Amino acid sequence: MVAQAMDAWRRIDICVNNAGILMDKTFAKMDMSTFRKVVDVHLIGSANVAHACWPIMREQQYGRIVFTSSSSGLYGNFGQANYGAAKAAMIGLMNVLHLEGARDNIRVNTLAPTAVTRMTQELFPAEAAEMLAPETITPGLLYLVSEDAPSHVIMGAGGGSFAQTRVYETQGITLTGDENTPEAVAAQFDQLTDASGQTEMPDAFSQTKKYALNAAQARGLTLDW
Repeated sequence: MVAQAMDAWRRIDICVNNAGILMDKTFAKMDMSTFRKVVDVHLIGSANVAHACWPIMREQQYGRIVFTSSSSGLYGNFGQANYGAAKAAMIGLMNVLHLEGARDNIRVNTLAPTAVTRMTQELFPAEAAEMLAPETITPGLLYLVSEDAPSHVIMGAGGGSFAQTRVYETQGITLTGDENTPEAVAAQFDQLTDASGQTEMPDAFSQTKKYALNAAQARGLTLDW
């Protein structure tokens, strides 16, 4: 597919990973081959196509990639352990490729759409079909792959509604020495989960740095970091 695109246009500017299947069952009744098949299509399929486009986009110093997630992955949905796990994985893939692609002007985003399609038509009442048509999502997708696109955005979309989902981390607590016990975590759980002062982490190392600085401060130390 990528080779054919290169033969026709000599470049690839946009990659939208949208392949998917549903094989719904409760986790208790789901065999692992069913779990793996859904993950393979959604996650490995998306990674395969993006990986084929990646060196082309790096070479041309331009690229726009969108992965397709779902509210099932972001928030959960009964009977969709395989689908939810695969769709949550789209977020992790985006997070890393956003960082790795930044220097080459490759912007990577995730769309979490809700629409009536061949895959989902049995999940919605008939009257929802027009309101939740795939075309109502298209403007959001086209923005995420435009020249002026952002990067590292999780965009929810459906029925003409568009929103951003963000992952925040609370300020939390810091326990040291003999105070670092399960009982202390339980006793301060309300403070640990207090949303006051919560922030977004731009990358994994930012979290590590935060924890190290908190630990140093709790011990009366100063880190040159």
